[in-house]
Amino acid sequence: MAAVPQDSALRRVVLIVAFLNLAYFGVEFAVARQIGSVSLLADSIDFLEDASVNLLIAVALGWSLAARSRVGMLMAVVLLVPGLATLWMAWQKFNAPVPPAAWALSAAAAGALVVNLGCAALLARFRQQGGSLTRAAFLSARNDAYANLAIIAAAAATVFTVSGWPDLAVGLGIAVMNADAAWEVWEAARREQASAAHNTRA
Repeated sequence: MAAVPQDSALRRVVLIVAFLNLAYFGVEFAVARQIGSVSLLADSIDFLEDASVNLLIAVALGWSLAARSRVGMLMAVVLLVPGLATLWMAWQKFNAPVPPAAWALSAAAAGALVVNLGCAALLARFRQQGGSLTRAAFLSARNDAYANLAIIAAAAATVFTVSGWPDLAVGLGIAVMNADAAWEVWEAARREQASAAHNTRA
């Protein structure tokens, strides 16, 4: 019966994380649109995706291992969406990489870093619980923190180069990290599926 309070604690944490991600999505999206930043807009989409993942975890905690594995596979696909959106935005700005306002870019990224580090810390002790879904949430928060550091570096590079290329390069890097996280979640979900099938046969 010890799993019940653990599930309750995990559900409470993922709901907090979902709220934080949804709130900062609005902040980062507005700043990204105002300054025309590809990397920041891609990161804001990550916040919206993370909010969705964590809300789904809260709903799916009581589901069977087989059901969670199927949802985990779906989440692996969802993790690819921000990367694809980034590629589309990068393609649109490729021919005219206008540099975003560096100070606003770095300030928004610093705020995002604080939010993501907080979310990763909240999720860290639960990353081995809840299967592939919880792993998806932890990996997203961790990777987003790396992305925020890269965006801050891009802002510094923008000051010295007065170019939009650092912003574009970081945006493409975020797409690569999302693809890697999606693969890890897919593999975890497949292992859950195999375990569920083994338990059924046993």
